[in-house]
Amino acid sequence: MVPFRKMHGLGNDFVVFDARERALAITSERARILADRHFGIGCDTVVLIAPGTAAADARVVFYNADGGVAEHCGNAVRCVARLLMDERALARVRLETASGIAICEDAGKGLVTVDMGAPILDWDKVPLAQAVDTNQFEVEVDGAGHSASAVSMGNPHCVLFVEDALKAPVTVLGPRIERHALFPKRVNVEFVQVIDPEHLRMRVWERGIGVTLACGTGACATAVAAVRRGLTGRKVEVTVDGGKLMLEWRESDDHVLMTGPTATVFTGEVNLDRLSDH
Repeated sequence: MVPFRKMHGLGNDFVVFDARERALAITSERARILADRHFGIGCDTVVLIAPGTAAADARVVFYNADGGVAEHCGNAVRCVARLLMDERALARVRLETASGIAICEDAGKGLVTVDMGAPILDWDKVPLAQAVDTNQFEVEVDGAGHSASAVSMGNPHCVLFVEDALKAPVTVLGPRIERHALFPKRVNVEFVQVIDPEHLRMRVWERGIGVTLACGTGACATAVAAVRRGLTGRKVEVTVDGGKLMLEWRESDDHVLMTGPTATVFTGEVNLDRLSDH
């Protein structure tokens, strides 16, 4: 039996395995079954904490619900950071992801701030399949064009500004844009309403998962896109279906800082060798 923790950041939920002391056979297929809300434990993303390096306290691997490996997951990084900070009585940890090092700090009152690094805005590095102005371009779906912005926070995002986030066709346009030919690695899709220059309302369709209650990298990408279009200042509160995140696109070094809560729901054990999806 292998122990795990069920955690979430604003409802974006994770099954977290600690592989720092012993290797665990977490594969894409096993992650897909674990994430299944009927045949498995149920989560948006399976998270594996691996041994650290000279540059980081731990390495973190993310498996989306479809079994695909994600480059980054802001809410999961906050959760792992909270685990390590509580475990070692630290105020600051460094976590290595496939997209680089995330520096995480205790922000007080149960909150964690993650330095997500600088956004990637070049079209070929997001990546997109053709040259466009990532600040504003058209995504065509069924003959209709949709104005979008593209940002990578280590993983690709397509941000659509809408009049009403609650009425946005997230489940219709989300999967179509995720697999649009313009995005060779598929894409996360954010539907964003500007409430005022300090507040945004966001809903999200996550690549390889579907609708989620929150997306940390998506909130970062949304804040960056809003600043680039002159819709908000560099500090903004982003409300997602599961709660609120505070974002700052810091002018001094171009880094995006994300602050939000984490929660441990329960702990348990699972036999990885007996997983079955039927």
